[in-house]
Amino acid sequence: MERVININCPSCGAPVSTSQQQCEYCNRPVVITSFHAIQTLSSFELNKYANAYRKELTENPNNKDLNMSIAFCYLKLKLYDKALPTFEKAIEDNFDNSETFFYTAVCLLKGQKAFVAPRATIDKIEEYINAALIIEPRGIYHFFQAYIKYDYFHRKYLNTAPTYQEALQEAKKVGVSAADINQLFEFLGIDIPENLLKG
Repeated sequence: MERVININCPSCGAPVSTSQQQCEYCNRPVVITSFHAIQTLSSFELNKYANAYRKELTENPNNKDLNMSIAFCYLKLKLYDKALPTFEKAIEDNFDNSETFFYTAVCLLKGQKAFVAPRATIDKIEEYINAALIIEPRGIYHFFQAYIKYDYFHRKYLNTAPTYQEALQEAKKVGVSAADINQLFEFLGIDIPENLLKG
């Protein structure tokens, strides 16, 4: 269990603690445990949150809740170079959380298509996706795997297993929503390839 610390609300500045999901004064999230918590926040608000977490992390550098919170802010702001080390630290802090592996893999693309990524980066992404799938086989993880298999391997005529079609079928079998797919490609900062929508 992470040690509870007293902080100021990242939104309104009221005194709160990291044990609270929402601030009792402004009803905004105190710590961010999932991407859905900040989905509606503007860039201005996200910057405000990131600055508040950064300040708190100087006094509590090993706080897992604050680290994960700032990682989500950076990802939403598409600051991949800042999000990547915070998600990597989150993996060290909680090796059983599939989302940290997934989001770390997303950050590795740095807003570019898989096709242009170096092979070493693709190998690392596959390692993280496979780790996420071992922990929790979610449809969106399979869909991201299908994207990597399509855009990097299929488009370059490279053999791979599973193929993008097999990963896509697994995503459909496990269940993946259109909202999750749209959110994934919002994270990635690229358009969804037509082949993945048709397949």
